[in-house]
Amino acid sequence: MIVSKHPVIFLGAGPGDPELITVKGQRALKEAELIIYAGSLVPKELLKWSKPGVSVLNSASMHLEQIIDAMVEGYAGGKRVVRLHTGDPSLYGATLEQMLELERRNVPYAVIPGVTAAFAAAAALGIEFTVPDVSQTLIFTRMAGRTSVPEPESLASLASHKASMVIYLSMKLVEQVEAVLRKAYGDRATCAVVFRASQPEEKIIVTTLKDLSRRVKEEKITRHALILVGKVLDVRREGLKHKSKLYDQSFHHSHRRKDDTQLF
Repeated sequence: MIVSKHPVIFLGAGPGDPELITVKGQRALKEAELIIYAGSLVPKELLKWSKPGVSVLNSASMHLEQIIDAMVEGYAGGKRVVRLHTGDPSLYGATLEQMLELERRNVPYAVIPGVTAAFAAAAALGIEFTVPDVSQTLIFTRMAGRTSVPEPESLASLASHKASMVIYLSMKLVEQVEAVLRKAYGDRATCAVVFRASQPEEKIIVTTLKDLSRRVKEEKITRHALILVGKVLDVRREGLKHKSKLYDQSFHHSHRRKDDTQLF
């Protein structure tokens, strides 16, 4: 008898709110027969979408070889295996090393994207990262720590562009982050810290760069938070000076002709 074998699914859990997982991701969890989830980052509440009795492994205490062995064993046994990662698997997920190991062992896999925490943070703040004539560039980065950063991508180098920026995985280095950002954006530039975006414990700090590390320490935030900086954080206070051409009455395109008199 031929056992039906399903590709291992790398699934983005989203920022933490169980309802912010994609429909496709939710379906994958409901069908899963083995779930290996990143327990140090993915809230256990996400597992509510799985069926009763499903095998669940928390990878927080597992090393790479153990994770791969579990996925390969599940696949070989004909199980539907889901590797549940926080946010989106393509961003700071350490997924490539897992995929390459599966390829080496001839185990097929597929990826279901998820909502990264930066977008949940923007939703919580009510901001748009790309505002006409304010910023049209969004940078995701991190401060170099135990994980190095290529020199051309140093925080100082990227900050020099003064674009909208979201800094991941850097709360323990917040003083260094503050020092770098103050040189590029200025002491009085607005910044925000969003802790556990979209989750019940969500906390938002809006301050200036000169007070960033002090405020973070006051709130005892050491992880699970993002730092956001850029002129887009000031648009509500300063007013929107330039609107998008997309909905400008005088701007015509293939879906809105100059002689259109009604919406349809």
